[in-house]
Amino acid sequence: IYALDKLQPRIVSFEEQVTVIRERLAGIYEAEEDWAMAAKTLAAIPLDSGNRVLTDDYKVEKYVHIAQLYLEDDESVQAEAYINRASLLMSSDIDASLRLRHKVCYARILDSKRKFLEAALRFYQLSQVDEGELAGHRVDDAELMQALTCAVTCAILAPAGPQRSRFLATLYKDERCARLPSFSVLEKTFMERVLDKEEVSTFAATLMPHQMAKLEDGSTVLDRAVIEHNMLGASRIY
Repeated sequence: IYALDKLQPRIVSFEEQVTVIRERLAGIYEAEEDWAMAAKTLAAIPLDSGNRVLTDDYKVEKYVHIAQLYLEDDESVQAEAYINRASLLMSSDIDASLRLRHKVCYARILDSKRKFLEAALRFYQLSQVDEGELAGHRVDDAELMQALTCAVTCAILAPAGPQRSRFLATLYKDERCARLPSFSVLEKTFMERVLDKEEVSTFAATLMPHQMAKLEDGSTVLDRAVIEHNMLGASRIY
C-alpha cells in the first residue's frame, strides 16, 4: 500500500509495476476472504490507459475475476458492471476456459438478481458443455453436476409460466437429474403435486442466502414459489 501511494503521482510511468503490486495485494486480500478489497484493488489496475498493449484475454480475465470477487461479497450490481465489460470483449478468439468462466459468472449474477428462469437456462447449458466447446479442456463431472443442480434449484424457484413448465419437463427427462438430492422436489414441481413441509425444509437447507432473502411482504422467494405451486397442485386435486 505504501508503494502504491508513492507511485500514484507517476502512475503513467510505472503502470506495469503498479499492476504487479495490485495483483499481489489483491491475492492477499482474497486469501483473507476480504472479497470487496480484493475486487477494488484489481479494479484499480489501469486496463484502458493506452500506455500498454494488453491482450483481450488479459482484460477479460481481470474483469471476470473482479466480477467473481464481487459476487462472493453479494454485490451483484458491481459484479454485473464488470461482467458486462468482459462481454464487450468476448469473441471466439478468447481463451475457451475464460469464456466458460464468463458464462458461469453471468449465470450466477442472474441467480443473484432473482432472474431464476434465465439463470436456470444458462446453468443447464453449462451442465452440457463438452471438450469440443473448450478446445480440448476437460470439465470435471462434478462441475457439470453442480451446474445441473443450480439449474434445477433456479427452475424450482422461478415464477410459474409456460416457459418454466417446458423447462421443468426438459430437466425431468434428463436422466442425470434423478441422481440429484433435489430430484423429489423437481418431480413434484413438474407433476404439479403438493409439496409437504419436510420436503420444503430439506430443499431450503440447500439454498444460498440470496435465495432465502425476504421479499417486500415478509415472505421469501421459496415461500412464494411453494405457495404458488401448492395452490396449483391443490387445484388439480379438487
